[in-house]
Amino acid sequence: MAISLKTRFAGLELSNPVIISSSGLTNSAEKNRKLCEAGAGAIVLKSLFEEQILMEVDAMQDSVYYPEGTDYLRESLKHHKLGEYLQLIADSKEVCDVPIIASINCYSANEWAHFAAEIEKAGADAIEVNILALQSDVNYQYGEFEQRHIDILRNVKEHTSLPVIMKLGMKLTNPVALIAQLYANGAAAVVLFNRMYQPDIDVEKMEHKSGKVFSSPEELSRALRWVGIASSQVDKIDYAVSGGVHQPEDVVKAILSGAAAVEVCSSIYMNTNRYIDEYLRFTSAWMGRKGFEKVSQFKGLLRVKDVKGVNTFERTQFLKYFNEYKNEE
Repeated sequence: MAISLKTRFAGLELSNPVIISSSGLTNSAEKNRKLCEAGAGAIVLKSLFEEQILMEVDAMQDSVYYPEGTDYLRESLKHHKLGEYLQLIADSKEVCDVPIIASINCYSANEWAHFAAEIEKAGADAIEVNILALQSDVNYQYGEFEQRHIDILRNVKEHTSLPVIMKLGMKLTNPVALIAQLYANGAAAVVLFNRMYQPDIDVEKMEHKSGKVFSSPEELSRALRWVGIASSQVDKIDYAVSGGVHQPEDVVKAILSGAAAVEVCSSIYMNTNRYIDEYLRFTSAWMGRKGFEKVSQFKGLLRVKDVKGVNTFERTQFLKYFNEYKNEE
């Protein structure tokens, strides 16, 4: 039996479902070449951060005493950073034979959308839009954050014909409703979920510090739940699972839940590029044992069938879980 790991994600043909997510792993063409040689199905480049550029501009403003100088610095820095990023795209395309996905980390609806056209010219195969922010304003109006996703998507789509992938944070009241709107406005795929900065506190120094940098296996369940629910209701858009994909069997779990691919990062940092082959070998062997020749044959087999009863199902499992782990004291 000939087994194929090929999958289709955001209109792109991938040799396998393992995508390397945006990170320091993908910030140079040489690193990306090695990831391709190790078997990656696609690569999401290190993000172009809107806030980082704005902060650098603000830091330079202290030495500039006239508005025209500030405007010049702002535009100069933006174009310099964009130029570096476009070169990364071009160089990566030259040495990689897998889809190269650009990544824009946006905060505002209009500021960086016009970069999309330049990214397309540089040869990127798709654009992943990453919108990550805490909603903590006491005057926040319900739905504003979700609407920002739609506004940014619309603006990006106006400037490019590339497939646009929306990477969502996990702090959404109803991801399914937002995904439906994103699909209606032209999104080709969504990634569930982005991982926010993890804060911690040093009690001796009494100051803030970074918490865990890498994801943990326990984080996978969030994405499996929502991909399983969303893919059963909004089934015309592609899904990828991100966060907590550590074990080789996690690729199979993601696809069974309805995903077309996974995005991995922490596991590669911790186990090196060679771990990509572990994902691929397990998935291929599992397919052989179960009698599947193609990824599409088992994709979504365990997505949520009864959406209306999902809350009843979740509550039932919750009760069973705690009944099984009673405190015997």
